[in-house]
Amino acid sequence: MTERSTVLAVRGLSVRFLLSGGRRIAAVTDAHFDVHAGECLALIGESGCGKSVLASALLGLLPANARSTGEAHLDGLDLLAADERTLARTVRGRRIGLIPQSPAAHLTPVRTIRSQLEETIAELTGTRGRAALRTAAEKAAARAAFPADHLDRHPHELSGGLAQRAATALALVGDAPLLLADEPTTGLDRHLVDRTVDELRRHVDAADRSLLMITHDLTAAERIADRVAVMYAGRIVELTDAAAFFGTPGPRHPYSRGLLQALPDRAFTPIPGMPPELGDLPDGCAFAARCARATDACAARPPLTGTVACHHPHVPEDIRA
Repeated sequence: MTERSTVLAVRGLSVRFLLSGGRRIAAVTDAHFDVHAGECLALIGESGCGKSVLASALLGLLPANARSTGEAHLDGLDLLAADERTLARTVRGRRIGLIPQSPAAHLTPVRTIRSQLEETIAELTGTRGRAALRTAAEKAAARAAFPADHLDRHPHELSGGLAQRAATALALVGDAPLLLADEPTTGLDRHLVDRTVDELRRHVDAADRSLLMITHDLTAAERIADRVAVMYAGRIVELTDAAAFFGTPGPRHPYSRGLLQALPDRAFTPIPGMPPELGDLPDGCAFAARCARATDACAARPPLTGTVACHHPHVPEDIRA
């Protein structure tokens, strides 16, 4: 198989929130991963594990009390070191398209969806003329399964699912080399989830574009992903091929295996306990208190970051047994 070029290279990305009284929250810790041309990398994990914070860091959209360190290179540009002017003018929309987690907050409330699409199309593609923009807006809406008879509505007149589809249509307009989709299937019925995921897959397959999809929907991830990165308590604990993760031999990290076993169509065995608070992480492995394989070493020191961040990962022999 031909080796794919790297579109996004993230090295040692960490995000800390500074709170009153000097308290710090470690939202993301030492994230390492690549996104290659023509692939979908699904970043999965429970809500609150740091997935969306990581996405915000890449786009320079963190709040004022956040501090990010590390590197995130997009075709030679370090996103973490870039200033706001560079990110706004050359990255957002043009080099990275964003499907936000909360689309209603990203849509302009006083303008129709049609006018927002037409403005975005004109800005990113150079299309001019009323008729051409109208046609382009309708085509963009159709790509995201947004109904044409809702284009002249305002965001407050849309359901959550329709707002999500409007945000998806806007994100696809610029045909950016990298699409960052933060929970793109939230609020959608299952058939619309499948349709949205399939459209995102088509976007990836066209001209070797790339997709970083953040999701807790493992069914959607299985349908679209080439590789999977599993996040727990701010750390990426496993990075592997999707076929191996969802099929044979299966995940190697105990948390990853617990995620799959909690699905209704699998063993439906919930993971015991609760994730730790990001402001009060243990000295050792953050999953140790919930893990049946944990030993004293797990509580004493965190595992090294790698393809599997675990002192006692499952090996193929364990999985086959």
